[in-house]
Amino acid sequence: IYLEYIPDRVCIELKSFKEYLMFYRDIGIFHEHLANKIVEDVIRASKPRRLKIKTEFNIRGGIKTVVEREYNS
Repeated sequence: IYLEYIPDRVCIELKSFKEYLMFYRDIGIFHEHLANKIVEDVIRASKPRRLKIKTEFNIRGGIKTVVEREYNS
C-alpha cells in the first residue's frame, strides 16, 4: 500500500496508521473496497488537501490486482 497525501492541519501518526492497516489483515474484503475504505477513513481523520493511494496485491489465480485512487479537496 502506497499512500501519499498533503495534510492540512492534522497528520496521521505512522504507528497508528500501521495498526489501522493490520486490522484489515484477517478481514475478507474486496481489494477495490479496501482501497476506497482507506481513502474514506484518511479523509475523515485528517481532511488532507490531496491524497493518492496505490494498492498492489499478490497474484491470486494468475491475476495481479493494482488499485489506484486520488482525492483533491
